[in-house]
Amino acid sequence: MSALALRHDVGSSLTIGDGEVDLVRYVYVPDTPRLESPKPFLHPIHTRSGRLVSLFRPHDHVWHKGIAWSLPHVGDENFWGGPTYVHGQFYVQLDNNGTQQHRRVVDVGVEGETARFTHELDWITQSGHTVITERRTITAALLSDAAWALTFDTAMTNISGQGIAFGSPTTRGRENAGYGGLFWRGPRSFTGGGVVTPDGVGGDELRGRRAEWMAFAGRHDGDDAESLVLVVDHSANPHHPPRWFTRTEEFACLNPAPFFSEELVVADGDTVRFRYGTGVADGGAADAAALADSVCRVLRREDARKPT
Repeated sequence: MSALALRHDVGSSLTIGDGEVDLVRYVYVPDTPRLESPKPFLHPIHTRSGRLVSLFRPHDHVWHKGIAWSLPHVGDENFWGGPTYVHGQFYVQLDNNGTQQHRRVVDVGVEGETARFTHELDWITQSGHTVITERRTITAALLSDAAWALTFDTAMTNISGQGIAFGSPTTRGRENAGYGGLFWRGPRSFTGGGVVTPDGVGGDELRGRRAEWMAFAGRHDGDDAESLVLVVDHSANPHHPPRWFTRTEEFACLNPAPFFSEELVVADGDTVRFRYGTGVADGGAADAAALADSVCRVLRREDARKPT
């Protein structure tokens, strides 16, 4: 396996490379319209062979951006993008599209076989109030000649002066629409692909199912090659194992949704932490279980690391 390289465009983004392939770009100061709730995102994301496994700003949901930490109901604020679900009215465009704003870089570089980036953010409502401060770490590590892992670690502190209820359209009354959290949007060609769980392979009927991990096996136009994207929910996350907002029809997505059908209320001054591991591989559904094991080992290694 080759070593990772990191290119930091200070004040904008960083790109993690593997030889001639850019595995991922993390844009931490995005140029995003207010309506789409500006937030950092990971895109483009590639396999080690260079195949693209993410989609940016699709016409059907322009606020979907590769992989992003997106929350549709932070109290009455929208840090997801677009309209807000209002029971009895469906989706309504409100003046509540907040921003996850980068404040400062804490750590950046390659340490051993892991590329790492830590920064602090402020969650600012459309009316200009900072309600959450966040410390976020993104890492990348090679797993094999065909796979690599990305970890996402966030600690969010409520500074709003009151309790905040994190929820979803389902907690607000829309059935089986519990999206929110770490959300991956796959390429158009992945539509109709296979969702893999520890119990087997399925499709849209898995939406709302609880699982420690899920993977998505999709095919690429041009050469019909298959790629695999997997997300592991850390066992210490609130509401673990989560219910998943997963789709194969209409579009491809994976989302371990911690507030799918149950709100999480964080008191003023309290901090809540979420950790995830993502695997990206040149391979198919049969490789999912082994990929999940490898990603879990990376998460355990991160757990053992002394915090910055």
